[in-house]
Amino acid sequence: MEGDDGDFPLEPSEHSHSQRGSVASSVTRAQDLLVYLASDSAVHLTLEGLGCMNAQELGRNVREALNIPNSAVDVFAFWFCSPLLDLQLKPKHLPYKLCRQWQDLLYRFTEAPAEDISQDEPCLLYKRNVFYPRAKELQIEDEGVLRLLYDEAKMNILEGRYPCDPEHWLTLGALSCAVELGTGLDDQALTAAIREKKLSSFLPAHAALGGGGFLSTLRGRGGRNAEMEHNLIKEYRSVCSSAATGSSQEPIALLRQYLRSCHTLPYYGCAFFMGEIDKPAQGLLHRGGRKSVSVGISLEGVYVMDVKEKHILLGLKFSELSWDHSYPETEGDSHILWLEFDGEEDGMPVNKLLKIYSKQAELMSGLIEFCVELRSVGESAATGTDGEVTPSQEPTGREANEKTRERRQGKLRRQSSVVCSRVHSLNTINYVDDGKEIKRLKPKRAASFFTRQAQPPTYSAVQGTESLEQG
Repeated sequence: MEGDDGDFPLEPSEHSHSQRGSVASSVTRAQDLLVYLASDSAVHLTLEGLGCMNAQELGRNVREALNIPNSAVDVFAFWFCSPLLDLQLKPKHLPYKLCRQWQDLLYRFTEAPAEDISQDEPCLLYKRNVFYPRAKELQIEDEGVLRLLYDEAKMNILEGRYPCDPEHWLTLGALSCAVELGTGLDDQALTAAIREKKLSSFLPAHAALGGGGFLSTLRGRGGRNAEMEHNLIKEYRSVCSSAATGSSQEPIALLRQYLRSCHTLPYYGCAFFMGEIDKPAQGLLHRGGRKSVSVGISLEGVYVMDVKEKHILLGLKFSELSWDHSYPETEGDSHILWLEFDGEEDGMPVNKLLKIYSKQAELMSGLIEFCVELRSVGESAATGTDGEVTPSQEPTGREANEKTRERRQGKLRRQSSVVCSRVHSLNTINYVDDGKEIKRLKPKRAASFFTRQAQPPTYSAVQGTESLEQG
């Protein structure tokens, strides 16, 4: 899970009480601190009073060390990241104190075994603020700030956190070559530079390394690597031909071009959470099971991604969904984030409920609510938030419903793209009329199950019911 606006309230525990002396003793003495960046480099600070220093105060020290202008104060935020949990800190959070409470947070928000929790240690990262509007990125003039954003976006592309189609990641790889190697290399010099840094420095790991398997092992990766190199060099030539070579603005222009290309991915800038969804029942015994998913949440909407296949299963703007989360009622039950949205069943309109099992459901629900509130404030001020089409700019009422359905149906017809929803592959609970079962003949629709939704929603919702588990 990444990013959250919550305060992470913790129940008192023996572990947290035992740390109070350590926190108090750190108030006056100077301490060394490493703040990591997306590029794997780190800022080394020596600070006094670290134990009582909040994230806002710490940010001033980091910006000074990185020569980041004060105008970029809202672009970045501090994150605690580990293999088990990622959290974005509020300006008022005390990083040192929160670090001492890390095990409590892991017990609360992860399913990790006690042994893993006892050995887990977070790193303090300085990276993009999930609440920073993407449109403002392209207005940034400082090259250092743009480069930090570029490094983070590139990392998410290479690690597959931002799924994209081959033609897209090839263009991004060529832009990375231009940014990091320059635009004046001939084919021989470029080939040597790419081989020195390896293809995986420019292309996603699953693309650069190939698909594996017996046949690919027999063929080897040499042929595929040669083909990828050739395609990357060809795209590099295309990128360089359109770049303003020799201009002092060239680095900034290339960085902006890379970010602008990433902005076309709907989940750019998301905070990511881990969870599971039900698989559709298969076979004679109707066995299902669960599938691991990554849930991305940003100012734009909610995106559920297949961790293994690296493609979108469901993407919704806030105006297209209602949501809620439920706590376990009995031992063995799961925390659940519920997403309700429009769909079809045998050609008839229905409301669909998707259950996302995750101990981070509370964090996800809180982040959705906060993002909806931020968008409402921005729209009321007529400022917009993403440079693209926002709910405030979209038509409302019947026209909006028709356009929303047309867009969704269009995406479903183009399943080859990784950025398109695959609603047909989801195991959802479908409702019409009374909310207890699918009624295909008279799909009368009234109110949503959930009161938590963006206003005004662009979809009609089913009539409420007492139990979400029915149907």
